[in-house]
Amino acid sequence: MKKIICHNLFREEFEVDSSKLYFRPSIYGILIEDKKVLLSRQHGGYDFPGGGINIDETLDEALKREFWEETGIIIEPVIPIHCETSFFCPAHSPKHKNEYWNCVLIYYLVRKIGGKISKDNFDEEEKNYADLPEWIDIEKITKLKYYNSVDNQKIILKAAELIKSV
Repeated sequence: MKKIICHNLFREEFEVDSSKLYFRPSIYGILIEDKKVLLSRQHGGYDFPGGGINIDETLDEALKREFWEETGIIIEPVIPIHCETSFFCPAHSPKHKNEYWNCVLIYYLVRKIGGKISKDNFDEEEKNYADLPEWIDIEKITKLKYYNSVDNQKIILKAAELIKSV
C-alpha cells in the first residue's frame, strides 16, 4: 500500500495508507475591497471562507453556499486564481475525526453582491471553532496565523493584482 504524508490543522505531518483516503474537493473565495481581504476566523487563526463541495453541487453553487454560510455575504465568482492538492486529516472535527482526505483546493476571486457580515449561518460544528469573519488590511497578511496548507499570502496578492484588471 502506498503511504501518503498527511497534515492536520496545526501542520503536523504523519504517514497514512492511501487506502484510507477520501476524495474531498473544496472551494474557497477571496473577497477584496478597499485593499482589505475578508477572512474567516477559525481556531484562533484565519482561513479563506469556503469548504467542501457536496456531490450534488456545481462549483459556483458550492462557492456561493460556503461563502454565505461562513460570512453572511452573497457573492458571485469572478475568476479562478489557484488550485492545488492537500492531504489532510481533520482530527479536530468530531464529525470527521478518523478521516483522511485527498483535498483538491480551488480558490476563486469573488465579488460581493449583497448581505452583511454575520455568523448566523454557521452549522453546529462551525459554531464551536469559528468566529465572525474579519476584514484584514492586505499589508498585514504576513503577520497572521493561518490554518490551511496553501501559501495564503501568494493567493491574496495574486487576487489583489487580478482585481485591478476585472
